[in-house]
Amino acid sequence: MRFRSAAAAACLAAAQALAGAAAIDVPNTIQVRQAWIRWLPGSAPAGGYLTLINGGDRPVSLVAVVSSGYGTVAMHRSQLRDGISTMVAVERINIAAHSTLNFASEGYHLMLTAPPIPVQPGDQVPVTLIFSDGTRLTVPFALRQPDGSVIRRDPTPSGGRG
Repeated sequence: MRFRSAAAAACLAAAQALAGAAAIDVPNTIQVRQAWIRWLPGSAPAGGYLTLINGGDRPVSLVAVVSSGYGTVAMHRSQLRDGISTMVAVERINIAAHSTLNFASEGYHLMLTAPPIPVQPGDQVPVTLIFSDGTRLTVPFALRQPDGSVIRRDPTPSGGRG
């Protein structure tokens, strides 16, 4: 009986340890800063830019992006090869542990097309970033002028003219 009791106790201890390990709540370690979209007139695709911060101990990948404000959102990377700038679609963007990744027009960026309703500089559009660890972050992206400048709208109906 002692053997069975010792074996049962060991199994119980192992099960409790596994249950405890599975119940550890890992806080969200991904942060998003400076999220904005370069608005372009007509049907030209817009460019999305942001800064991703991975404060965690493990690398993570951005694997998808969706938005109710645009029909399609794709991840792209611009590269300079033999003096020619090329843009290629990417399926994932890796962010190393304890690192920061800045999206820019000459690097990683988002291509946003086909807004279901008209958008213009000064608007904000929700964009959901989906990561390889299952994290989903919905972030407001501010629409800016084609030159990247910010439009600040006056919330009063008269536009601030009394």
